[in-house]
Amino acid sequence: MLSTTDLRGTDLSVTELRAALPRAEYDVEAALQAVTPIVADVAERGAEALLELAERFDGVRPQRLRVPAEVMQRALEILDPDVRRALEVSIERARLVHADQVRTDTTTQVSPGGTVTERWVPVDRVGLYVPGGLAVYPSSVVMNVVPAQIAGVSSLAVASPPQRDNAGELAGYPHPTILAACALLGVDEVYATGGAQAVAAFAHGFDDTTAEPVDGRVPRCEPVSLVTGPGNVYVAAAKRLLKGLIGIDSEAGPTEIAVLADAGADPEHVAADLVSQAEHDPLAASVLVTDSTELAAAVEEAVTRRALATKHSERVQTALTGPQSGVVLVDDLDAGLAVVNAYGAEHLEIITADSPAVAARVRNAGAVFVGTYSPVSLGDYAAGSNHVLPTGGCACHSSGLSVQSFLRGIHVIHYDEQALTEVGQHVVTLAEAEDLPAHGEAVTARTGQTVAR
Repeated sequence: MLSTTDLRGTDLSVTELRAALPRAEYDVEAALQAVTPIVADVAERGAEALLELAERFDGVRPQRLRVPAEVMQRALEILDPDVRRALEVSIERARLVHADQVRTDTTTQVSPGGTVTERWVPVDRVGLYVPGGLAVYPSSVVMNVVPAQIAGVSSLAVASPPQRDNAGELAGYPHPTILAACALLGVDEVYATGGAQAVAAFAHGFDDTTAEPVDGRVPRCEPVSLVTGPGNVYVAAAKRLLKGLIGIDSEAGPTEIAVLADAGADPEHVAADLVSQAEHDPLAASVLVTDSTELAAAVEEAVTRRALATKHSERVQTALTGPQSGVVLVDDLDAGLAVVNAYGAEHLEIITADSPAVAARVRNAGAVFVGTYSPVSLGDYAAGSNHVLPTGGCACHSSGLSVQSFLRGIHVIHYDEQALTEVGQHVVTLAEAEDLPAHGEAVTARTGQTVAR
């Protein structure tokens, strides 16, 4: 079921490695053609466009775009107690980990009377996207909301597609488990809109004509400063199109797992992890990197067996047989590390002898899962780490979602007269060197220094 790429006996450059490794075919540029008119329509017609697009793409027209408080409460009331407890544990652990990411202001005394302070300020308002297509992701509510709340964002809104299978008072709204997760986290601004149109709604804002007027005025979904959260290729394309008007976390592509394993790894564990990632999407990538042909053969057998037996068998088999998945054979663990660092996986598992030492040598990965008992699914739900991570090799330059994602560092410069006079001549000299004499004069006007020409 898994194709094999044999890199044994080769000495490839990073460029050659990247070209040789399995990777999903994911064309955001092509999706832009479909997304551009959708974004323009939402910008122009607001709520009416969102309602029509929901009917077109989700098969249901929401009663209201903003989910009423009583519907949120009802979703929480009917939530399975075991699911509620699991979500509470996930929230608890995520808060614990993300609380340690809070940045503190730092003041540097550059000279007597001269200081530079780096002040960390949260963005004013964020839009958090939660997918609702092939699967339901209340865990993504947790992963988006917790770091934003800990960062101190004062205004946040969630968007998730309306579900046509919802009935009764939940009809036309996002999945009840997503609504319940929002309620558990204290999020009360949730919109029944998905896809590219949700990103457009957050970027441009809209008058919510589906809501009851307040003090005679139509309520408004105000524009956001930043949009975060995973989604399909159309969500990624909308983020690319609107980047600049809004900040974005990343253009998340199909999910991926790479497993670096040696002969001591349990093939059933490896196979279970590869199948678990393939369950997400037909484009999901599952890659095993190993120096053991015996392990590769055993994993292949186990993967085939598990893929046929799992609930979403068709989806899993499509993902595992696609060009994005496979086994990569290498000469040794050093070569394996070179491969996984070139690949830059969203999720990287290390199942080797002395796996902590091997993991310490990883430079490019969204998240690293160390040892037999740290599967990716733990990180998806309850490790405390964040599961909104860079894909498509972007881990070589980007990080996963964190408290830092919602903060901006602002330098605050405070020099007194003596401190400015002390360094003023250097400012003037550099201004003259750049042929920007007025820059120097902005200093000499204060200090009375003469400009040496």
